[in-house]
Amino acid sequence: MALSSRTSPRPPRPTIELEVVATAQLSTSLVRVTLGGDGFAQFEDRPETDKYVKLKFTTPAPESLPVTRTYTVRRVDHDTRTLDVDFVVHGDEGLAGPWAARAQPGERISLMGPGGGFSPDPDADAHVLAGDLSAVPAIAAALERLDKMRPDARGHVVIEVEDERAILPLPAPNDVRVEWIVDPAHSTDALAAVLSQLDWPQGAVQVFAHGERESMKAVRRVLFDERGLDRAQVSLSGYWARGRTEDRFQAEKREPIGQIL
Repeated sequence: MALSSRTSPRPPRPTIELEVVATAQLSTSLVRVTLGGDGFAQFEDRPETDKYVKLKFTTPAPESLPVTRTYTVRRVDHDTRTLDVDFVVHGDEGLAGPWAARAQPGERISLMGPGGGFSPDPDADAHVLAGDLSAVPAIAAALERLDKMRPDARGHVVIEVEDERAILPLPAPNDVRVEWIVDPAHSTDALAAVLSQLDWPQGAVQVFAHGERESMKAVRRVLFDERGLDRAQVSLSGYWARGRTEDRFQAEKREPIGQIL
């Protein structure tokens, strides 16, 4: 069926300029950059715990091309008028990670957003959250939300990291177990194997599983083929793809290789 000519395209997200207020080394692989300044007044917050922004960078000379990188907002603090963005850092690899590792208070950066799509359901009987280091900010935000609105929430968290030094404390409710998988080999099936063997909670289970694309495809098979979950119970997405730049990864979302659901 053809779309009506009255259909309007999605309005572009506004571009906001913020400045670095502070930085913190959360672990060997994760750096937090706190952003604020006058531009915060233009930030239109959203309720989702996986809300994300698109940060604007410029590639190194001689090309000096503008590019965007997508990052989850870990926390928004309206009292201090700041927001925290946590960056996975692997030395000088990439654009955003090295920038975060070197960022100093007063530096400025432009961003678009936020967008978002997931919030923990307080009426769910249990929660399962899974991902790799790229999903830690969204998982931590969801756990923090659960701890406030349902301190008796039940569930299980599974996070894959390549090094024990990347493990950090998370604000989980008492009855939510947090399990870290240390897998230097980056096995595509590591998360899926744990979820397959998990003592699955009873009742209506809400699932959040985000991370490396091929890993999420393996998780998909467990959730739908083995666990028989309904699509409405699951938030499943690839945040990145091994061996791909973000530009290529985003382009592949429109190709068969980039489809997870």
